[in-house]
Amino acid sequence: MEQILKKIKEFDTIIIHGHYRPDGDCIGSQYGLMYLLKASFPNKNIIITGETSDYVSFIGKPTILEDESLFENALSICLDCATSERLSDKRFTKAKYSIKIDHHIDVEKYGDYQYVDTSSPACAQIITEFYYKFQDELVMTPKAALALYVGISTDTGRFKFDSVTAKTFKMAALLLEHGVDLGYVDNNLSVETLQTLKLKGYCLSNFKISPNGFAYIKMPRSTIKEYGVTDEEAASQVSTISTIEGCPVWAIFIEYENEIRVRLRSRGPAINELAEEYNGGGHKKASGAKLASFDQLDEFVAKADKLVYDYKMSI
Repeated sequence: MEQILKKIKEFDTIIIHGHYRPDGDCIGSQYGLMYLLKASFPNKNIIITGETSDYVSFIGKPTILEDESLFENALSICLDCATSERLSDKRFTKAKYSIKIDHHIDVEKYGDYQYVDTSSPACAQIITEFYYKFQDELVMTPKAALALYVGISTDTGRFKFDSVTAKTFKMAALLLEHGVDLGYVDNNLSVETLQTLKLKGYCLSNFKISPNGFAYIKMPRSTIKEYGVTDEEAASQVSTISTIEGCPVWAIFIEYENEIRVRLRSRGPAINELAEEYNGGGHKKASGAKLASFDQLDEFVAKADKLVYDYKMSI
């Protein structure tokens, strides 16, 4: 972390990157770091580049940086992204110096410097720890605290996942001390549109369970259009089947134009190796994957079912 602060002090322009299809942790980390640095170094030009997320748009809405000349003498900080291929703005290579800060399995050491802590449940927790370590030099603001709290909260399933540690609650408490309004956060994260609520009903009526307890939802493009929801809202339905007794692994398969994207979750066996077999990866309990088409669905379900079977036999 000393190296990160040193480089931040060296550069007048700092560009903060996130991954494509950003989640709450990505947006929370980006805006949390931006607000933290703006308050701490008011004369520096701090810029966010990347895609937006409707789910956490109350924190902020990034856009892709248009002025490419800004990269020439800039520091690029890439957050919450294990591989450079997943960055929504890949021009960190044009920056004078680049840093990767992440909590996923370190599958690619891109950038000039990497800070990866796989024990952290959220990248936003790492940014909070960065503030905590250098709080004599850095300035936390209510906006920064809100963004970082949302990042931690969303990536831990509201502090329910087993990746949560005592340090997570310590960092969350620190953010609460800087003005986070829990009611405001809950109101923004819990409210659902009527279309999303109807889609949840569809999911509850159409999910399937394999013989040994792999629960899954097949989401064709036609269903997404029928219910008038965004891809992000459709993908979030993976949590709809997260509490089925006897189903420690579950997933949603969403049809895109040229591929099927899989959101895979677990409250038991490690699933990241299965995801890696299908052009994906991630955490042991939360991963993503890709299928070429629904023709591969039965094969994937069979492997997930075997994973669940082996897990149940081992306990």
